[in-house]
Amino acid sequence: MSDDLRIDRVETVLLDIPLRRPHRFARASMDAQPVLYVFVRTAGGLTGVGEGVVPGGPWWGGESVETMQLVVERFIAPILLGRRVDDIHAIVRDVTDVVAANLYAKAAVEVALHDAWARGLGVPVHTLLGGLARTSIPVTWALGTEPAPVVIEEALGKLDAGLHRSFKLKMGAQEPADDVARICAVAEKLAGVAGVRVDINARWDRLTALTHLPKLAQAGVEMIEQPVHGSEIDALAEINAALPVPVMADEALRTPSDAIRIADRRAADIFAVKTTKCGGLRASMEIAAIGAAAGIPSHGATSIESPVGTAASLQFACAAPGVTWGSELFGPLLMAEEMLVEPLRYADGELHLPDGPGLGIELDPDKLRAFRRD
Repeated sequence: MSDDLRIDRVETVLLDIPLRRPHRFARASMDAQPVLYVFVRTAGGLTGVGEGVVPGGPWWGGESVETMQLVVERFIAPILLGRRVDDIHAIVRDVTDVVAANLYAKAAVEVALHDAWARGLGVPVHTLLGGLARTSIPVTWALGTEPAPVVIEEALGKLDAGLHRSFKLKMGAQEPADDVARICAVAEKLAGVAGVRVDINARWDRLTALTHLPKLAQAGVEMIEQPVHGSEIDALAEINAALPVPVMADEALRTPSDAIRIADRRAADIFAVKTTKCGGLRASMEIAAIGAAAGIPSHGATSIESPVGTAASLQFACAAPGVTWGSELFGPLLMAEEMLVEPLRYADGELHLPDGPGLGIELDPDKLRAFRRD
């Protein structure tokens, strides 16, 4: 059994998966999502897969799928070869000695190790994380920076189909006053029928946020995500204290140390936890536990993952008791092609945990070939 768990091969694959519609952020737009798959194979024939992905390129966290691939192949893979897939804590420590940051690249590897180990044991990944806190999680649908009539039409279509009950709109691409007027129009139209949230993607400064965000709260917006730069914890705390609705930390929150600092300053009322930006499943569990201890709920956030990364985030969200503020794990629904043999199940506004060992998914080899980069 010991030799069966030893890693004898690490493979990386870059893909570009087309989207159903362009997805726009404050600083970027995309009509296909680049992803990196990392496959960890063992001498006993086990294969685990993890995903490296960022929302629209290196503007968010400094990494891209291309940099992830280089870091994994040149620096991380040599550390893995010959090691056991269940030696995760020691592997993560040794990788960190060689690679200081690059949390997205590390997440892809760490998830692949969990997937392979769990498959070897014949159990789902959530078992390795401590068991189930829930079996499904609500999914908020993200709307872009398009004009109000466009996003209202999309939101009402999702509501009528019974697919989603809350929506998050991107901000920061327009002048603040115009952006606020756009969001207020959407919030007015959806009042009483759906929750409306906004994400400013760290585009505003302190004064702009304090000037304009109260208007959003008055219009019925129920949550405001990361209005200022991730490093501006004091400003985030001041904004959080000034608003009657919760502020969610995203760009400010990547590590357990960040979580402690934000909790100490009461700089946010919700933690946005992405397994990708946090370096994997274990760190995500730690961040959610810190939040729970401080009375701060966690939210299963997204980097627009394909079904692989979404399944990993779902395993975390269903295992962490503190993830009580729903999720935004809509990535596979935005993609124009199904990458799995058996799709993840979205029903009644929620994403449901799959059965089966590991991540509980199987990639479609035909789709893997079709969207693989040359």
